[in-house]
Amino acid sequence: MRAVAEFVVRNWPLKLAAILLAVALYAGVVVSQSARTWPGRVPIEPLNQPASVFILESLPDVTSIRYLAPVDAANRISSASFTASVDLGGIDPRTTDGFASLPVVVTATDPRVQVVDYVPQRIQVRVDPLVDTMVPVEVDRGTLPDGLIATDPGVEPATVTVTGPRSQVTQVVAAIARVRVQPAGLDIDQQVDLVPVDARGDEVAQVDLSPPSARVRIDISSQSTTRTLPVASSVQGQPADGYEVTGTSVDPAVVTVHGDAGTLAGLTVVPTKPVSIDGAKADVVRKVALVPPDGVTLDVTSPVTVTVAVAEREGTRTLTAGVVLDGVAPDLTYALATGSVLVTLGGPVTSLDAIDATAFTVSVDVSGLAPGSHVVPVTVDVPDGLTLVSVTPARVAIQVLAPPPTPSPTPTPQPPTPEPSLGP
Repeated sequence: MRAVAEFVVRNWPLKLAAILLAVALYAGVVVSQSARTWPGRVPIEPLNQPASVFILESLPDVTSIRYLAPVDAANRISSASFTASVDLGGIDPRTTDGFASLPVVVTATDPRVQVVDYVPQRIQVRVDPLVDTMVPVEVDRGTLPDGLIATDPGVEPATVTVTGPRSQVTQVVAAIARVRVQPAGLDIDQQVDLVPVDARGDEVAQVDLSPPSARVRIDISSQSTTRTLPVASSVQGQPADGYEVTGTSVDPAVVTVHGDAGTLAGLTVVPTKPVSIDGAKADVVRKVALVPPDGVTLDVTSPVTVTVAVAEREGTRTLTAGVVLDGVAPDLTYALATGSVLVTLGGPVTSLDAIDATAFTVSVDVSGLAPGSHVVPVTVDVPDGLTLVSVTPARVAIQVLAPPPTPSPTPTPQPPTPEPSLGP
């Protein structure tokens, strides 16, 4: 027995290593013989994707899944036996430069199946933040059939919201509603799907439009004719008190119109939208749109400029003015043939109304006139802003009188001197 024991413990480290090697080789053989590879593809699903993050490219599939499983479980392996995913919960597109490297996790739905290996173990995910912006809705009506004319398209709504990854949204310049005019000349009034396009007119993918469609209206007519008609301004309201409209003008003064011959036959002018001049005290200048009748189109769609000239209302006023003498001499007397004259003034009505008729006077200059008869011009001091129209009479007769001569004093009679008495 002792000899057996010595044999067992002799070189025991080498013997133990041999045993372990044998076990490892056996385990490897067992694993290599029982590990299987499933050749199918399993899509990678994103988990915990933030609402503000958009995945720009489709995620790849997991392939070459190696697994260990009992024979009965291995015989039932299918695409539903595995799930593959990446966790997007920690992604911030503002700090990832558009890319994120994420590990792929593959699990088996049957707990008896153990996943050993798969491809890929890690993937690059291209992401972008979600943004939105407003773009105009434009109508592409294509080429009109011969013999037809169409009004400018009406579209509602005029703008829509574009939502999607920033790199795509920034490319969108408009939402196009494409319609086609039929040779039969039928009017268009329909809901049309919108297409987001870039500056070259190419469709931009991976974005959404809200709303996704718009209502397009286009009037179609045939047997078109053309006429050049004057533009008629429409003025509403009244200027301020004391002011009046002295004229109106439109630029351009004429426009070219298109429409059916019957429609244009009775058309003499193209009106504008109303221009209000309520309370105006100066010229009113407005850009307004033209308002052609139904079925009539214009060769221009830009607004016209309407100018309404507003000025103070002019008038005349005749006043009875008293005559005041200037330059009278204190030792002379003056007698006027008339004590008042009629003065007619012209100018703005507001200035004429401001004159105090009871205090209005004219003057004649009598300085230096000698006694006798004279005819002297009437001088009118015209208020600022007014003009003198007439004075009736323009000259007045005046009599200058000298004071009467002073009479010589009458001598007082003296009593007679008594004669001396003679004595007896």
